[in-house]
Amino acid sequence: MGLPADRVDRMEVYSCPLTYAHGTYVMSANRTITTLESTVVVLRTADGVSGYGEVCPLGSTYLPSSAAGARAALREVARAVVGQSATNIGKLHASMDAALAGHGYAKSAVDIAAFDLFGKLCGVPACELLGGRQMTQVPLYVAVPLRPPAEMVDFVLAERARGTHRFQLKVGTDAETDVARVRAVVEATGEGDTIVADANGGWRLAEAVQAVGMLEGTPRLRIEQPCRSFEECLQVRRRTSLPMVLDEVITDMQALLRATGERAAEGINLKISRVGGLLPARVMRDVCVELGVALLIEDTWGGDLCSAAVAALAGSTSPSALWAASFMNDWTLEHLAGYQPRSAGGWGPVPDGPGLGIEVDEDQLGERLFEAHADGA
Repeated sequence: MGLPADRVDRMEVYSCPLTYAHGTYVMSANRTITTLESTVVVLRTADGVSGYGEVCPLGSTYLPSSAAGARAALREVARAVVGQSATNIGKLHASMDAALAGHGYAKSAVDIAAFDLFGKLCGVPACELLGGRQMTQVPLYVAVPLRPPAEMVDFVLAERARGTHRFQLKVGTDAETDVARVRAVVEATGEGDTIVADANGGWRLAEAVQAVGMLEGTPRLRIEQPCRSFEECLQVRRRTSLPMVLDEVITDMQALLRATGERAAEGINLKISRVGGLLPARVMRDVCVELGVALLIEDTWGGDLCSAAVAALAGSTSPSALWAASFMNDWTLEHLAGYQPRSAGGWGPVPDGPGLGIEVDEDQLGERLFEAHADGA
């Protein structure tokens, strides 16, 4: 007797390299990226319905995560996933947690694939499963790699000409040069443009305090994750009136509640894989909406699948709470679903098809790393 129609009969895991579309992506601490290893999870039912998910850590030095770590963790949880109902994602998470503590970033690929499969089985978009569609398209930001000020201005102006008005500038070197980067971009843009100076935790406390002091009063500017630790970021926040966004230190609900309780930030960067998937991200999103915390919704990296997951979560968010989202497939050359969802003019569509609402071309999947079957094979 076969499994019920909503049960996962098979889980497959693939390696899918992604190449940065603009050459070399540079962050603080001399972290550079040209190609990253994305990991794709496919959940299939016995009736042939498939759900797809993706996780792509931003290298091995950005967060406590890596492509190799994700794949090792997925091997650990695979036996706990097959046989589970794709329509009971809470129980699916509990089963994965019982098999392996932590490693939420790896489990996020299973979570996204389950939402895709759930939506397809029910015939509804994932955004409806995440609270209901609030927008048909969401505002997008673009990350500007850390380069000399003039090159960063050129990058911003080229993206602005294509309709983008939200920019995340990579900073985190010496304070004076970073201030020059920010001032050059602010002067080159205008009303309607907003700028985030994102150090990715790269400033030491003294550098961060010096930078925000020099930038005090700069219009249309926010500061993101100036230092590595929460305590350092809190010290910086207390020394400036510029709005603060926290990113790397917002790892779970407890971190979010601490940040809001201590008035450490006016916004957070909510990355789906960092918090363990769409299910926990939805809860954190809803708390932010209730508390008036601005949201930037994205993931660490990824292609079409991560972009569709971001679109679903962002599209089910109150417009007043969402500062921006990011479609990582704009930043990559490879595409599993025909470059869908595809941005245009600084906005990203929220797919209205079942599940993630995109069609994966399985011929574009890379090497199959392993698979697990409900029958034990």
